[in-house]
Amino acid sequence: MNKKTVLLFLSLIILISSVFLLILYINRSIFSSITSKFPGNFNSNQPTPFQPFIPSVTPTPEGYFIQSSLMPVSEIRSPLGQVNILLLGSDYRPESGYRTDVILLVSILTKEQKVRLISFPRDLFIEIPGYGKERINTTQAKGGFSLTNASFEYNFGIHLDHYLMTNLSGFQAIVDTLGGIEINASENLYDRCDLPYAHGGYCSVGPGAYHLDGPLALWYVRSRSTTSDFDRLRRAQEVLEGLFHKLITWDAISRAPDLYDLFINSVETDLSLNDISALLPLASKIALEPDRVERYSIDESMVSPTTNLNTGGSVLSPDYNAIWQVIQQAIYTP
Repeated sequence: MNKKTVLLFLSLIILISSVFLLILYINRSIFSSITSKFPGNFNSNQPTPFQPFIPSVTPTPEGYFIQSSLMPVSEIRSPLGQVNILLLGSDYRPESGYRTDVILLVSILTKEQKVRLISFPRDLFIEIPGYGKERINTTQAKGGFSLTNASFEYNFGIHLDHYLMTNLSGFQAIVDTLGGIEINASENLYDRCDLPYAHGGYCSVGPGAYHLDGPLALWYVRSRSTTSDFDRLRRAQEVLEGLFHKLITWDAISRAPDLYDLFINSVETDLSLNDISALLPLASKIALEPDRVERYSIDESMVSPTTNLNTGGSVLSPDYNAIWQVIQQAIYTP
């Protein structure tokens, strides 16, 4: 690829994925091993984590119906030209399995030229076909993208066209290679910080415009003492937008080969270069009109803390009526 082609490839991919390279540093504990025995219906074309493979999912630009779901969607067709891409952040370790502790849906409305981001909490306790109730962050490891898609269709009435999963590599280096990024912080974050430019052991960012280098960007969404998982997802979305806007500048073109080398070995996806190229005109439009990106999330008001009786672990029970209000607006309203 020439430099311009590499940059175009990176612009859209990092627009919808680099947030996970960032957030995954939040939870660095090694998870217990996950079984390698996948159910027969979901065992085909299973990739090795974080290596690209041949796409097996076809977008549905004509819209679709979902017949079996906890959501009232059986007679509602999805918007024409919608492409749903699920971004997954995994704390994969050799011999330790993985869970996808960052889950963000990017819904692209190609006709309306809009992008909608929907964050899902990792501890959401949902019905997984063939398994019963489990955390949402276990579906990909249990049965790959097919099981994840089946779970989203049944629980949320959302059909997934593609996915992209990242591991724990490269985020700081990507930000620093770009010369840092600019974000618009909606709130102030003041928390413990061990960076050289900390004041009294604390760092502060926002509200408003702020320049972040790699270490500070990592701290911005990693900090947990004064915030919650829900707040960290908001900050990650801000960093995601900052990365995208930096990547589309001419300055980033000269760094494209370095970025490509840092990025390509950290991603597993079924998106092809043709899939990405088809969406690039929208990426350019979003760069000029940031209001075309809308943010949504499954937040604290839509869940109830409870306990998984099988494991004793803390989970979040979904309020499906409340969640439907978000999904109806974000997914089914053009």
